[in-house]
Amino acid sequence: ARIEKESPDMHWNFAKSIFACCTFNFCPQTVTVKHLDHLNYLFGWCAITALGNFNHQKGGHFVLWDLGLVIELPPGWSILIPSAYLRHSNTIIGVNETRYLFTQYTAGDCFTL
Repeated sequence: ARIEKESPDMHWNFAKSIFACCTFNFCPQTVTVKHLDHLNYLFGWCAITALGNFNHQKGGHFVLWDLGLVIELPPGWSILIPSAYLRHSNTIIGVNETRYLFTQYTAGDCFTL
């Protein structure tokens, strides 16, 4: 890729990943409010993986506000969304449960010249 030739000091996070960036949310009860990832590449996808130990039927649901969907997202499962233009969030979990998020995406700045 062109960016590898122009910036040899840069390395991929994961050799086989199509995403340029990743974020680990290690707060034991990771919760997000309704938002857009406005700095992500507008036409790109975002992979969100739920991790931890929680009852996915009672909490930790993934909400796609613009589509009116509430989705169960069990630990170890991933969902792919265009996070720059679909408002999304997730719901709380039980007091003694844990939920972490691993998110992979491409920042919009990766496509500026």
